[in-house]
Amino acid sequence: MFVLLCCKMAGKITPHNYGIGVAPMRPDELLALKELEQNALFDAIQAINNNAQEEELYRIFHFTMRGNPIVKSFSLYVKDEGSWVCKTHWGNNLDFAELNLPASILAIKEPTLLTPDMGFLGDFDRVLPIKHKSEVLAYAFLSEKSPNTEAKFVHALSNIIIVAIENKKLARRHLQQENLKRQLDIAREVQSLLFPKKMPYHAQIKVAAEYKPHHSIGGDYYDFISISESEFLLCIADVSGKGVPAAILMSNFQAGLRILARQTKNLSIIVNELNRLIMDNSGGENFITAFFALFNIETKTLRYVNAGHNPPMLFRQNMMCERLSLGTTLLGTFSKLPMLDTGTVSNLNNFLLFAFTDGFTETYNETNEEFGEEVLTDFIAKNYDLPPRELNKVLLEMLDAFKGRNGFADDITLLTCRVMLP
Repeated sequence: MFVLLCCKMAGKITPHNYGIGVAPMRPDELLALKELEQNALFDAIQAINNNAQEEELYRIFHFTMRGNPIVKSFSLYVKDEGSWVCKTHWGNNLDFAELNLPASILAIKEPTLLTPDMGFLGDFDRVLPIKHKSEVLAYAFLSEKSPNTEAKFVHALSNIIIVAIENKKLARRHLQQENLKRQLDIAREVQSLLFPKKMPYHAQIKVAAEYKPHHSIGGDYYDFISISESEFLLCIADVSGKGVPAAILMSNFQAGLRILARQTKNLSIIVNELNRLIMDNSGGENFITAFFALFNIETKTLRYVNAGHNPPMLFRQNMMCERLSLGTTLLGTFSKLPMLDTGTVSNLNNFLLFAFTDGFTETYNETNEEFGEEVLTDFIAKNYDLPPRELNKVLLEMLDAFKGRNGFADDITLLTCRVMLP
């Protein structure tokens, strides 16, 4: 009976594989073996129903195989996070942790008899691929003491345990995805609260912004804070990192900025306090580049601090561009900022201030050319009279056409302020 089954499975048998001459098992031994196997399958199913952990299921497989009187040695390789890992083995002195499955084995999709020319796996009699639908999840390798079995029990036990473990992995991944989704939803809500709901847009002052996150949660931020009837503060910032941690850090930054801006007009104090806040919250692991500009309508004076950010562009009626670069280093890297300069620009009654994050200028097209700041500067100078909202819109359309089929590499934020005073 066994010889016929082997012939059906592999087409032939060899002395190496099945030890011709070994006496077949007696009927009472076969009956006892079947009872043992049925009890083992029942115990495995019960453990799965009791929600046993993966390690426990592997232990059940290990000791069930060791307790089977016809099993001489075994090894179980499981696909884990894209790699084939030996989860358990017995009866062989090989170091399976250092032995990878060869391509000849990975090509096997059905139960197969093994031969010595297959390398170290030739020490086993057969390999049993454990599949879910058409995907192989594991390989069980087996060597037997008796030819009176067709390994149906080993195949059944392996299938039950491996599929149960795979279901646990799927459930765990699903839970992780649900947790990530909840975190992203929270981060999106937090981020939506950061941006100002309303900014001035009238004859004398027009402020407009565009924000295009690279992913669903970005690390850019902009703000408009009315200090008094004659003063307002503009800010644009970019936090390192993405997702929930970046959103939380930026929310702390925004809260700190809004509180400080109502306590003092001294930009040096504001920037130093924000740097201390970021260090306390991130421990130096994240940093923020930022630009702060305080404009006084009565004195027509702009005071600013650039904290490691791309220098914004200031255009006057003569279309000449002045880059606002004075300030300090990026925030969150030093417990005390090494130096801090405040820039001042006077006699501003008609000007355009354009601030942006580096995601705009560092966008590449299909021929790997960078958009760059020179093109941006020239375009704004030639289109100085465009209203801020329209200017931002046209710039994004221009960048989208430039990149072609390429994706955006980072978040993009544009903040444009036009002031026209008598």
